[in-house]
Amino acid sequence: MTASRARVMLFLASCFAATLAGAQSAATAALQPLASKLQLVDITASTGIHFDHLSSPQKKYIVESMSGGVAIIDYDRDGWPDIYLSNAPDVDMQLAGKRARGALYHNNHDGTFTDVTEHAGVGFPGWAMGVSVGDYNDDGWPDLLVTCFGGVVLYRNNGDSTFTDVTWASGLSVDSGWATGAAFGDYDGDGKPDLFIAHYVDLDLKDLPTFGSKITCTYHTVPVQCGPRGLKGSPDALYRNNGDGTFSSAGQQAGVADAHGFFGLTAVWSDFDSDGHLDLLVANDGEQNYLYHNNGNATFTDLAFQAGVAVNQDGSEQANMGVALGDYQHSGRFGIAITHFSEEYAELYQGDKGMSYTDVAYAAGIGRPTQPYVGWGDAFADLDNDGWADLLIVNGHVYPQVDAANIGTRYREPKQLFLNQHDGTFFDASRLTGAALQVPQVSRGLAMADLFNDGHVEAVVENLEGAPMILRPVYENHPHWIGFALTGQPGNRLALNARVRVTAGDLVQVDEVRSGGSYLSQNDLRLHFGLGSHASVDKVEIFWQGGKVQTLTHLSPDRIYSVAQSSTSTGP
Repeated sequence: MTASRARVMLFLASCFAATLAGAQSAATAALQPLASKLQLVDITASTGIHFDHLSSPQKKYIVESMSGGVAIIDYDRDGWPDIYLSNAPDVDMQLAGKRARGALYHNNHDGTFTDVTEHAGVGFPGWAMGVSVGDYNDDGWPDLLVTCFGGVVLYRNNGDSTFTDVTWASGLSVDSGWATGAAFGDYDGDGKPDLFIAHYVDLDLKDLPTFGSKITCTYHTVPVQCGPRGLKGSPDALYRNNGDGTFSSAGQQAGVADAHGFFGLTAVWSDFDSDGHLDLLVANDGEQNYLYHNNGNATFTDLAFQAGVAVNQDGSEQANMGVALGDYQHSGRFGIAITHFSEEYAELYQGDKGMSYTDVAYAAGIGRPTQPYVGWGDAFADLDNDGWADLLIVNGHVYPQVDAANIGTRYREPKQLFLNQHDGTFFDASRLTGAALQVPQVSRGLAMADLFNDGHVEAVVENLEGAPMILRPVYENHPHWIGFALTGQPGNRLALNARVRVTAGDLVQVDEVRSGGSYLSQNDLRLHFGLGSHASVDKVEIFWQGGKVQTLTHLSPDRIYSVAQSSTSTGP
């Protein structure tokens, strides 16, 4: 969450963007009618969700600016996605012993939700930051992990619409730092989901840095909260699943303990080089990112610089916040989008080959439009169901003081939608897809899900202040789509990191089931694919973790298929 970088970077980027202006203006004129057919409509009021994220008006301390994760979790396995919203107190509340209530909303199957927090027992995990989903005990019921300022809370799903806090029993109570982004993934291939937890700043509420007291506590000469620059970082943690309901610390042995103490925010597991082993991407705020390559023996090597994802295209560290992965080019490889602070830009790393990436944000049309904003949650999702993944980013500053400073930026900011142009570039459709995106808010978390099982992928946005926003895509035409709810074999019943390749004529798409991601958030574990005008799906290939492949053929569109891993799947 650093302030402005060298002005030279912005000057060069602006010059480069200007050379593309002519070509982009023609593309804009051509795509405006297409974009206007898609509208993102705010449906929050009609859902019955009434939630207020607590927040200090002045944000005098960095810990008051970073919360706001949201999770999509079908906790009762009825096939309808439910929603969990985190909450956090401010410093005064915490010191006074007052609590902030998170909330779990049950999907009523009719477009509305009911608050079931008290019955479920998940209301007060602590100073909550983010949320991720995994099945740590492999009983087939999704569990809820809440990261907090002060550690984590693991809620075991009891299978009866209630949860039990098993943080102590699982051994995770040893995690006492400022936990931020977390993700479950089986890094050692033993069939048990392990857990990585990124950590942010080593902060003591009894010894807080004084507002505006140092150069690192100013923004354009305006006195603001201190950090993260000038503060001490908190090392990350990896916990190996022991298979008996407990975890053991494994970060040091595995080589992912973050000896530098960088300011970790978001973590994502994926097999980035397709060698059969899960790798780990960690976005660090104001520092270089980590891309840990899995060596195949339960250890990792950081290859972020060699891979091209440690810093931006100019070699500068940026304020890495949220992470989204998506096969936006139909190359079979996931691109990486990372949100950043204002006067920087949202990076877009194109997957080249193996463990190699190129920052193409400006060439793809993402760089310049994101410079003015502080970006957080992000997601690749096919919002118009044309078969190509679009990019949604939510924004919001960290300093309320900028509103009175007249420095060209505001505390509450709009959201941004970039429509995929099918050629490796995106069109900024933020102002053409309805008024809801332009409502200025202090947004943080973002999670995507087809909430109503009708092929429309909704965006659930948690805001740092006040109510969340749920955005529903509405379009004039009715493009086809297909969805998949996967169930793996014992050891990975949630099918984490299973990949699905969908072929419909000349349209070939790939996506992956993931825990965590975005900013402190969790997308629906089901996978959604837009099909455009394709009225049938020729082939679906499911690449399960462990190497098994399952193939389905000749599927009808416009429905969600529940697929259990077959014992006859081919592979090693």
